[in-house]
Amino acid sequence: MELKISRNIISPHVDMSEIALFIAGIQKENGEIPWSKGGKTDPWDHVESAMGLSVAGYLKEAEHAYEWMIKSQLKDGSWWSATREGIVEDSTRESNMSSYIAVGVFHHYLISKDTAFLHRMWPTLRAGVDYAVSLQAPEGEIYWAKNGEGVIDPMALLTGSSSVYMSIKCALVIASLLGKSCPAWVWSLKKLGNAIRNKPDHFNMIKSRYSMDWYYPVLGGAVTGNDAKRRIDKFWDKFVVPDWGVRCVSDHPWVTMAETSELVLALTAIGEYERAEMVFNWLGNKKYSDGSYWMGVTFPDCVIWPEEKTAWTSAAALLAYDALNDLTPASRLFSHSFWSGINTRMTPHARDAYRRSSADKDWIAPPQTSMTSFDKQG
Repeated sequence: MELKISRNIISPHVDMSEIALFIAGIQKENGEIPWSKGGKTDPWDHVESAMGLSVAGYLKEAEHAYEWMIKSQLKDGSWWSATREGIVEDSTRESNMSSYIAVGVFHHYLISKDTAFLHRMWPTLRAGVDYAVSLQAPEGEIYWAKNGEGVIDPMALLTGSSSVYMSIKCALVIASLLGKSCPAWVWSLKKLGNAIRNKPDHFNMIKSRYSMDWYYPVLGGAVTGNDAKRRIDKFWDKFVVPDWGVRCVSDHPWVTMAETSELVLALTAIGEYERAEMVFNWLGNKKYSDGSYWMGVTFPDCVIWPEEKTAWTSAAALLAYDALNDLTPASRLFSHSFWSGINTRMTPHARDAYRRSSADKDWIAPPQTSMTSFDKQG
């Protein structure tokens, strides 16, 4: 489908410090970042909020958030799905929530260039990714969780598996930077990518109503090239509401600012900057007076719902703003060309190892890979 965009787009200015102050104002003394003041905390959105702090230059606050991840990790490498004021509200232990720490840690490293930070985070990161990989099905998809009794729920979510895919990629880069070898992750990544691209029936199809199932295979980097562009175009009208944003669910008249921001990230990942800027422009008037973004709004009646001011929503907008404007060395974290460039800059020995271990285009970095190019590109 050919999408024509003719109007001139001007990206709205975003006061990054104002938004970071909002996120930091929600952060607790122990480093934890709940959804909102008095709200619940989940590890995925906690990391997303920390990434927002890093983008805005609040590196100490971000590192404090990652220290909380170290202290709150469970023995099996996972985290509770939800806590509130230190009390467990949801004892589920989800695969994508355990592994997303790798994305956050690599994102922070790209900005800080602090190798000591990687060393501090490595044991926690490795345990979290190992937990996710341990939930991989024989055909490659990732089962979404264990319940409070430790029983695996044999259901795979496309969004969650796509998030795990991005997490494993980042974890392998970090392993290379630290000279670690994680062969199990190499094969897990390959199998997972194949499942996401070629085995849609292995995932819960009911969730295809959710926009995240649409763009996350692209955002996470499992679907690339022309396939990625076709996927975005195919379901554009199903989820995108011009001037409003991205529907959370296709059959509900409700758009959410986090999903809208993540679509911007997916579009910039495939080089669709004009469309990305158009979509980001729709966020400009959907903010509170303190600079934080609405969580969602109904249309066409324009009812803000829910009214909860969430840290991770504003963090997602910061990440999108960075991706559009190339403000930090982490702005291209989700860019497909960024990851493709890593492949081409491998040493001959590392490239041979890559070819032996992968029959497709998934990025795999063996420990021998030279990572000095990150500093040059950043």
